[in-house]
Amino acid sequence: MKILALIAPATWPAVAAAVNRHGAGHEVRLVASAVPPAPVVSPFDSLMGRGRPPVDPLVGDVEAAAQSLLDQAAAALDGPCAREVLRGSSERAVVQATVGADWLIVCRDGDQTRLGPASLGRETRFIVDHASCTVELIWPSAPPDVATMSPPPRGAV
Repeated sequence: MKILALIAPATWPAVAAAVNRHGAGHEVRLVASAVPPAPVVSPFDSLMGRGRPPVDPLVGDVEAAAQSLLDQAAAALDGPCAREVLRGSSERAVVQATVGADWLIVCRDGDQTRLGPASLGRETRFIVDHASCTVELIWPSAPPDVATMSPPPRGAV
């Protein structure tokens, strides 16, 4: 079985633990996204004409940070793994990486205080909806109590 694990800054320890639970004897690939932060845009930029897009000096730093994150996660695993830094639109790059994988482990990255759809960030929701393999969606820590679930809509039985 080919296991793909999405490694992200706040959630990688939980993902590494899940890989350790499932990964023995399987092919494991860790992926992390290297997406530079959005450029800061001033309201006055449009007054200066179209010009050239600014060169972002942080791109190299972002890739190095993603590689460092992969190295930390790999060190926490019980077995060998491949590592890959993804470039481009992170959610689409992860979905593309699922091609040929049997299992994707991804961690919730939204509201951790209650159950529901808000527990997934926008990019994670896209990945869950579009992945071309089985998806294991985990909580980064203990899940909230079931009492945090929203009440049913009015009139629902």
